[in-house]
This record gives sequence, structure tokens and C-alpha cells, in this order.
Amino acid sequence: MPRRLRYQVAASLDGFIARANGEYDWIVGDPAIDFKALYAEFDTAVMGRKTYEVGLSQGGDLSMPGIDVIVFSRTLPSKHGRGMRVTSEDPVEVVRALKAKPGRDIWLFGGGALFRTLLDAGLVDNVEIALMPVLLGSGIPLLPPGADAKLALADQKTLRDSGIVVLAYTVVGGIAAPRIRYVKPRRAAKKKSKPKPRRRSQ
Repeated sequence: MPRRLRYQVAASLDGFIARANGEYDWIVGDPAIDFKALYAEFDTAVMGRKTYEVGLSQGGDLSMPGIDVIVFSRTLPSKHGRGMRVTSEDPVEVVRALKAKPGRDIWLFGGGALFRTLLDAGLVDNVEIALMPVLLGSGIPLLPPGADAKLALADQKTLRDSGIVVLAYTVVGGIAAPRIRYVKPRRAAKKKSKPKPRRRSQ
């Protein structure tokens, strides 16, 4: 199967992926999300400069186990290290070349401006949103203004303990989105068995 480019991101209920200053302290956690299984679906991640710099400023480790990270920036110096590359190359050309090679899916990690660029170029296959039970009121939007795109729902999961709703869409014309397999199934509560009535001895 050809490699998919999947925009997978957490978003507030009112459509923001970060606060105005880039902070993501509002993101809710849930033990049902299996991050090891999630990372195993990808071998490459792409992100823009702002996402990269915000992650660094908040003490985040932007390396991902088993995933090569590519950061696109016209201002940062180029860097090529183990598992991480900063480049001024055209993201459209780089991602198009990546999709033509064999491998696992490509994670479009953020932010919204890079999503807009790659969506307009027809390279985004899937939009996968972990919808947080939070209203931010303002911030960095999921997608900057521009042309519209039609989506088809492929799968959905509701994490009742945290209130997160995970949605997976296929961009019409793109490669079909995978099922959401990195969310562990909720364990059904064990029903207490009723004691059997004792038979009276005759």
C-alpha cells in the first residue's frame, strides 16, 4: 500500500491546536491511548518551525522512538542528526518524494500552516483529531484560512474516562484512513454472578 500522510493532532472542542503562545498544557491524557502502538504506525514525522520551537521551549523531547523527524524552516540553520533533520527544502517536494518511497505512514505532526501547505498540494490523505473536552476561546487554529476540503469519516472512538473523542477522516481523493487501533478497548465490567439457590434436602 502507498504511504499515507496523516495529520494527527490534538485539538480543543472549539478548533485550536495550541494556545496563542503555542502552549499545549491543556491537552488531556488518557491511559487507553497506547503511544507505543501509535508510534509503530509511522517511520517519519514532519513538522514546521513553530511546532519545533514551542516543543523545545517547553522542555519537550521532540525525538520519537523509531521515527525520523523532519523540521521545515526557512530561518533555522540546517541540521542533520540522528533521527532529526532541520531543512529549508520545499516541504511539498520533500513530502512528495517521501510518499513515493516504500515505508510506513508519515505523521504530519504540526502545525496548522504546514497542514495548509500540504493540503493545498493534495498530499494529505488523512485528518485524525483527538478532540479534547476543552474550550480555549482563542489560539492557533487547526487549519489557517484557505480552500475547503471534503472529508469522509473512517473511524471514531470515545474515551469515556477522559471525555476525549478520537476521529479519523479520509480526505476525499486521498488514501483511506486506517482504523484507530492505538486506543485500547475498554474493559467490560464483570457482572457479579448471583448465588444459586440451595436445594432443600428431602
